[in-house]
Amino acid sequence: MTMSDDDILAPRRSRSGPSRTTSGPEARGPIIDQDGREVRPETLEQGFREFRFELGKDNPFAGSPFGNLTREQRIARLEAIAKLLDVAFILPGTNIRYGIDGLIGLIPVIGDIITTAISLWLVREARALGAPWYVTARMLGNVALDGVVGLVPFAGDAFDVVFRANMRNVRLLRRWLDKQPRM
Repeated sequence: MTMSDDDILAPRRSRSGPSRTTSGPEARGPIIDQDGREVRPETLEQGFREFRFELGKDNPFAGSPFGNLTREQRIARLEAIAKLLDVAFILPGTNIRYGIDGLIGLIPVIGDIITTAISLWLVREARALGAPWYVTARMLGNVALDGVVGLVPFAGDAFDVVFRANMRNVRLLRRWLDKQPRM
């Protein structure tokens, strides 16, 4: 049995008289998944019990949505985000690479604020990895330059494509990390 769009948007009223109000899952009718199959309420309740966040102080994952990642996993995550922001796509017919930083930056002011916030998060992660003040200062300079010039319509977006502040910052962090002794 499939439902029409009208039934989804405005469910049918009971034809047996005035609508009665009852509580519980029967009041709304069956729960249907995206394939049109009925989902039993017990299944949902079990799923909700399994899908739960514990944000207490005893939780090892508290304060970190990514859990306890190793140093190399955190660096790989930073590199992946920097590539997505700066060099994820190729302009067809050319060798010019750009990322979502250039695309989001096309939205006046708001786009540049969003991409600058993400870039600042990358700097924060570098600091959490132990990067010294002079490395983070250079990283902040790159983010500031990218953010300020990015505010200029169109020219700032072209600058985002060419300057690639996030890739520069990850490269700075990687160079510093390569000089550190392995533990």
